[in-house]
Amino acid sequence: MTSKALITGTAGLIGSYLAEALAERGDEIIATYWKPTIPLQDIAEQFDLIELDVRDYPDVHALIARTRPDAIYHLAAQSLPTVSWKDPWETMTSNVIGTINVFESVKKVRTAEPGYDPCVIVACSSAEYGASLTPERVPVDEEAPLLPLHPYGVSKMAQDLLTYQYYVNDGIRGVRARIFNCTGGRKQNDVVSDFAKRLVEATRQGTIMAVGNLETRRAIIDVRDMVAALVALAQRGRAGEAYNICAERVARIREILDLYFEVIGRKVPFEVDPKLLRPSDEPIIFGSTAKLRADTGWAPRIELIDTLRAVWEYELRRQGG
Repeated sequence: MTSKALITGTAGLIGSYLAEALAERGDEIIATYWKPTIPLQDIAEQFDLIELDVRDYPDVHALIARTRPDAIYHLAAQSLPTVSWKDPWETMTSNVIGTINVFESVKKVRTAEPGYDPCVIVACSSAEYGASLTPERVPVDEEAPLLPLHPYGVSKMAQDLLTYQYYVNDGIRGVRARIFNCTGGRKQNDVVSDFAKRLVEATRQGTIMAVGNLETRRAIIDVRDMVAALVALAQRGRAGEAYNICAERVARIREILDLYFEVIGRKVPFEVDPKLLRPSDEPIIFGSTAKLRADTGWAPRIELIDTLRAVWEYELRRQGG
């Protein structure tokens, strides 16, 4: 059975892959974007892209009122912790006000059409757990305290709790998807894509590769597994509930670099650049997906080295190799 899906943030990593996956199964896609974080040409020919600033309530309401989507995947956000340190105002406005505008738009449409009952999947984040992500506590489950360590994490916690309160008070079927580290081709500004970019440059120019903290540990999920989880939550997730979406194993950042050396067939000299170190950094990010698996039957399928290979190949193409 096909349906109509609205995606905010289609010109981001997850949004672009989600749009492709839903279109492949025959769904009608309402693809919106603002300030792309992937090369727009990667998806521009596939979809009729609609510019939508989720901070603009009249525009958000007008689109939802006109299209009446069956599912809303709210992915649009300022999604970089590093940017949130420099510009917490933009982070809060985009993430918190944008989420309010989506839910208030659904509420307003319901005043004219009481039976309108979309599922709203909200992209929350593992960054909400913050200080709860300690070696003795991981993998954290959804009951762990929310103790974010940067403005981005605080903004995501607000989105999460807004989704819950709109379900409790207004009956809007929101599902809180707590997204852990996710990557794939098209991704920019995460450790996996940064490594690929610097490795291409270092191998071509014979330079030393700059790296940041190699001791932190991350469970990094492939974007294709992430998209499968979001679709499963739209179909079988329980309204009002929070669900971790995470890879099934954790890797030290140094291990990721070593796996890249395996992918490219050679080692590259590297050194730590102090400018790449953050003011604070969770020592480990790893979440339990037991609840997600139990409620939806989802499980990740793609191995980390295959994800790295896909990112490496994408970066080679992007840089013209």
